[in-house]
Amino acid sequence: MTPPSEFGSTYAAAGVDIEAGDRAVELMKEWVKKASRPEVVGGLGGFAGLFDASALARYERPLLASATDGVGTKVDIARRMGVYDTIGHDLVGMVVDDLVVCGAEPLFMTDYICVGKVYPERVAAIVKGIAEGCALAGCALVGGETAEHPGLLAADDFDVAGAGTGVVEADRVLGADRIRTGDAVIAMKSSGLHSNGYSLVRHVLFDKAGWELDREVPEFGRTLGAELLEPTRIYALDCLALTRTTEVHAFSHITGGGLASNLARVIPDGLRAEVDRSTWTPDPVFRLVGEAGSVERPELEKTLNMGVGMMAVVPAESVDVALATLADRGVDAWVGGEILDRAAGDTEAVTLTGDYAS
Repeated sequence: MTPPSEFGSTYAAAGVDIEAGDRAVELMKEWVKKASRPEVVGGLGGFAGLFDASALARYERPLLASATDGVGTKVDIARRMGVYDTIGHDLVGMVVDDLVVCGAEPLFMTDYICVGKVYPERVAAIVKGIAEGCALAGCALVGGETAEHPGLLAADDFDVAGAGTGVVEADRVLGADRIRTGDAVIAMKSSGLHSNGYSLVRHVLFDKAGWELDREVPEFGRTLGAELLEPTRIYALDCLALTRTTEVHAFSHITGGGLASNLARVIPDGLRAEVDRSTWTPDPVFRLVGEAGSVERPELEKTLNMGVGMMAVVPAESVDVALATLADRGVDAWVGGEILDRAAGDTEAVTLTGDYAS
């Protein structure tokens, strides 16, 4: 029989540092305060975040919208670069821009950070990015969870996920049922790769091309790592502004699966969207990924956003106001396509035509 040890086992001996977790909470509090709304009740530290739902009384029939997401293997870039205060922007963008697609105003978010070991300053930096992203989206960060998983994750490994809630008036829900023949498809420029396709990007640039993160890339005007870590653009407030200034029939958030498959999700039966590639020039990163990995254009287009992060479908007569609204908000946007009748037997909801402008 094995004799008992002099001291009993402890949580700390198993790899979980409660004191470090408490320190992380203290460090993140100042950032969470910056991501609030008047409807938030209480502060950080409770078992649940509280949001005053009486604020929804101004709606005749409020519909709550919910979304959840992560940022995929982009976290590996942040880990390898030791830069943790931007990945939260990506998380917020992935969540709130899914909410706004139906016309919902993002109200609040919660986050989940899973780490191999709690380094308080590192966790606080991640939360700082999330809070800044929430401020950009006009929503509150009402709570979250940091979990330490020793033995499951290496000490430097981490992952992030988040969930958000929004609200939209029932008779103002956007989507396929509003789209009509002759509508225009407006494309909004992405800030780069955003947070999708990084498994392909990492395979191509690291495994096949052998590039390092500190490699200076003339086409980027900065290092490879800085380009890959460029935060996801958050469109939520821009899209909501658009719904206030003109008629909008639908939005499409261009994430995993690329432009065509995401736009197809809001195209009704009997209609199709035709998008003209010649109306924009993708950023150099998309071309370099294709060239470095000999990735064919169809594979790139079904994996990456190719320079378009959000699309809006509006009536033709709304185009000028829509483009002016987005320009006023600093969003680079253009008419990228149109809605047409779909021929009998045609199964393609979205077609891409032409070649990208050089």
